[in-house]
Amino acid sequence: MLDKLEAIYARYQEIEQQMNDPQVTADMKRYVKLSKDYKDLQPVVKAYHEYKSLLDTIAECRDLLENEKDPELRDMAKEELTASQERREKMEDEIRILLIPADPQDSKNAVVEIRGGTGGDEACIFAGDLFRMYTRFCEKKRWKIEVNDFNEGTSGGYKDISFTVSGEGVYGLLKYESGVHRVQRVPATETQGRIHTSAAGVVVLPEAEEFDVELNPADIKKEIFCASGPGGQSVNTTYSAVRLTHVPTGIVVSMQDQKSQIKNMEKAMAMLRTRLYEREYNKYMEEMSSKRKTMVATGDRSEKVRTYNYPQSRVTDHRIGWSMHNLPAFMDGDIEDCIEALQLAENAEKLKASVG
Repeated sequence: MLDKLEAIYARYQEIEQQMNDPQVTADMKRYVKLSKDYKDLQPVVKAYHEYKSLLDTIAECRDLLENEKDPELRDMAKEELTASQERREKMEDEIRILLIPADPQDSKNAVVEIRGGTGGDEACIFAGDLFRMYTRFCEKKRWKIEVNDFNEGTSGGYKDISFTVSGEGVYGLLKYESGVHRVQRVPATETQGRIHTSAAGVVVLPEAEEFDVELNPADIKKEIFCASGPGGQSVNTTYSAVRLTHVPTGIVVSMQDQKSQIKNMEKAMAMLRTRLYEREYNKYMEEMSSKRKTMVATGDRSEKVRTYNYPQSRVTDHRIGWSMHNLPAFMDGDIEDCIEALQLAENAEKLKASVG
């Protein structure tokens, strides 16, 4: 383990030197990648220094026990050695988790899409409930939410809604939300009081950064049009809405939520980069799934991941058999315990795969 940590520390020092090289700082794409790698290695380097210090303490205690004649000092050394060896076992377990290769996308912002599925109006209402749940969770994490596009349901909620979440390590937490979310409850539109089952699909994508995707302007068809829907006269009568078509792939992105054409263009370009990045990312997820028979953070969007049972006030995550009997708190954004349980399960899975 020490050899691995020393190799990582050597790489950390090498990156530090490269980042101070004027030729590297002149190449922004390379500098951004090195900065990310440098930041990602910091927790491991910190653990390396602590582990090395602990090993030095263990060696000193053993030396005292071998050479010291004073009974009091020997007792102190023995006590310190026992505590340090216990700490060493715990620290080595923590380091093994740190040494598991992280998903390179985890530190990115996320684009989240919620779409009402089976269940008609009730599915749209549930999609709205999920959006509120994620909004409350993001507020607690001090993350920023920006709505990209939405279509309202006829009885409330959303037929579909897309939003970007910005902050520290957003995708690494929200990626576990991808999949089909099922709700069991008596809909507001039900007069007989019968429990219905409805569903909404959630897709979470890592937001593509400017240096992740190279866009050739010649490949993009740009259209400007009047925005529609709520927003007042300035939105509906000004040519501020933007539609971009990526000709080689046929991907179409529209943006109209801003009054400014420039801002809509910026957001549309960011969304187009994410759509193109999604194609490559899906290949990566398929490759990861083929390497492991089971995978918590699955790329299969048709998988039923969670059930929200209102009569029993219970939420259940089917991937790990996790349940919580306080559905109102969960729907108010208290979802971190579930995400942490999913993270632990995935880390255990990765650890097992690396050992095997």
